[in-house]
Amino acid sequence: MRFLIRPARPDEATELTELALRSKGHWGYDTEFLARCRTELTLTPADVTARHVAVAERDGRVVGLVVLAGAPPELELDMLFVDPPAIGTGAGRVLFDHAVATSRTAGARTLWIEADPGAEAFYRHVGAVPTGTRVSPSTGRTLPRLRYDL
Repeated sequence: MRFLIRPARPDEATELTELALRSKGHWGYDTEFLARCRTELTLTPADVTARHVAVAERDGRVVGLVVLAGAPPELELDMLFVDPPAIGTGAGRVLFDHAVATSRTAGARTLWIEADPGAEAFYRHVGAVPTGTRVSPSTGRTLPRLRYDL
């Protein structure tokens, strides 16, 4: 499947937030858990303007998003979410490849990833290596931390 990767627009912030929450919900989390995640998964128009936020479109519809944070030589894959109907279509891989290319162009040498436990296998499959864990500030869960050398 072909995807168009483009910069997100500030007027898409609410749509992107809802997509992120739907994607997070794919892992079977209940409504209460998702409510605790909402703050960290919320994008505002100002966030979209100030940060590197890109979307994947298929047939004119946004099916995923990626957000990079930090500054070279180390960047953080702050968000990568795919709308549940598009999971398994290659959208996640296309968004990850975009994040890698963007990070390299920016001069980064390392891309750090704090993954949902359900997504860890995806990141390992694309070449990220586990480096430890971190505690999520919103949920208190232990999350895998991975490194992708650029």
